[in-house]
Amino acid sequence: MADLKLPQLPDRTPVKLIVTISPDLHHALIAYAALYAQTYGREEHITELVPAMLAGFLESDRAFLRSRAKP
Repeated sequence: MADLKLPQLPDRTPVKLIVTISPDLHHALIAYAALYAQTYGREEHITELVPAMLAGFLESDRAFLRSRAKP
């Protein structure tokens, strides 16, 4: 077997998650998407922004990161 620098890629099969949110949160996400489009000159639907927002939140939660690092 070859000794590649790039390891085998992890499973990238998307997982569909259905959530119910409040009308206020929905309006806030729409407003965020509008500000995103204004800032970057590119419109993105909230369904594309939310996964990035959740990933950013989890990556910034120190307590969560500590709990995952424990053996």
